[in-house]
Amino acid sequence: MTTPSHEKQPDKRRKYDDAFKAEALRLARESRSARAAARQLGISERLLYRRRDQQAAAELGSTELARDPEVRALRAELQRVQREQDILKKALAIFSQETP
Repeated sequence: MTTPSHEKQPDKRRKYDDAFKAEALRLARESRSARAAARQLGISERLLYRRRDQQAAAELGSTELARDPEVRALRAELQRVQREQDILKKALAIFSQETP
């Protein structure tokens, strides 16, 4: 039994919630490979890049500003420094504890 061609086929596009999108971007950042992250999540690599650009544009308020290489380099440097600061805070907490 075949389906008539005039019947609407179901929409095959998957919908992702914001939590999944945020986790996908985090995974791509941490793995340093969008291809590997996309493969692991079962989504398109282009989808990750598009979502990253959308997030950057939303944070900066402009797509042109988000694509500026200098702005991207500064954002990457800021993230690196914030990670280092978090590590140093944890180390300070560990070493400032009194030993029994």
